[in-house]
Amino acid sequence: MRDRPSRTPSLIEVATEAGVSTATAGRVLGGYGQVSAAAAERVHAAAARLGYRPNALARSLIQGSTQTIGVVVTDVGNPFFAQAVRGISDKVRAAGYEVVLFNTDSGLPAERNAIRVLSEKRADGIIIATGSPTETDHLDSLRDSRIPVVLLDRPVAGRPDIDSVTIANADSARTAVRHLLALGHRRIAVITEAARELPRITDHLADSATMRPSAARLAGYLLALQSARIKVDPALAVYAPYERDRATEAVLKLLAADPTVTAVFATDNVLAAGTYQAIQASGRRFPQDISMVGFDDQDWTTIVRPTLTVVRQPSYELGARAGGLLLRRMTAAAGGQHGEKADHDSAPEHVRLRARLIKRESTMPFPSAADAADRVLELR
Repeated sequence: MRDRPSRTPSLIEVATEAGVSTATAGRVLGGYGQVSAAAAERVHAAAARLGYRPNALARSLIQGSTQTIGVVVTDVGNPFFAQAVRGISDKVRAAGYEVVLFNTDSGLPAERNAIRVLSEKRADGIIIATGSPTETDHLDSLRDSRIPVVLLDRPVAGRPDIDSVTIANADSARTAVRHLLALGHRRIAVITEAARELPRITDHLADSATMRPSAARLAGYLLALQSARIKVDPALAVYAPYERDRATEAVLKLLAADPTVTAVFATDNVLAAGTYQAIQASGRRFPQDISMVGFDDQDWTTIVRPTLTVVRQPSYELGARAGGLLLRRMTAAAGGQHGEKADHDSAPEHVRLRARLIKRESTMPFPSAADAADRVLELR
């Protein structure tokens, strides 16, 4: 047996070792064309002996596929996106694809760069959670290049032509607030990054399905109050960015200024952590004096006391459904490249998954009028 070369062997060397032409070796190792079983066996054996590894880029040019998909998210450190990416990966890897992951921190330049790189690397498809609901011109190049795209979690109102898999955020939030209303609470605060858009969201409640998640959840809060014929108090829509400490600060300020608040709804897992911390530090009995519902069912929500009532998002399913939808689009695109009928122009799919309310210890019925009055006087 000859010694294995220290450098990477060439296709010509594999062909010589196998006693076939370079073209035959190329067809065997590239997975295209017709070759006899005996010749294919000799080529594979020669490649194994020499330690030959096919050039992935060259093979992709021949086959028209890199067997990779791009996933672009705004915050890979967020447990919600981590679970969604796991769902995507499990789905597409079962079909023979690998995932190339980009994190943008909601930055538009980073998002545009990710799309550029994935296009240059010839990704077979892309799943993206956009950072902007309006700045989406960079997605046009993907459609023009016939690269299938699926929007993840973030709908884009102006792009109904692109497939999407999202959460029914407004309906899910409305369910959470209705739970508090059913317990007798009327002074319900909402902690949200979208609070500064309250007037605009109030005027466009019918468009909640196409709003970004935080805005749609605020819309769900408003719709729940509307259905209960409760007038919205703008002071109860509290702004906090996606930072736990800032959320804690905002909620402590609210509870100190308004002792009539008996329930709080936090619209995000980071905001929920800050809100929970603030309620515990506020001096109010929790949940006897004040109830709370959070968004996302994280591990910590069942470890703390009281355990937290939450809206549980199907984050893994969200990713898996997006991966499945992308695979169908890529299969159709590949069929079109080989002369089969493709459905590039078929109607886009917009999948909306419902979240589920998980009732735990942090919510309880509104206290009696006498108890409430006594506690208000005590807190003051």
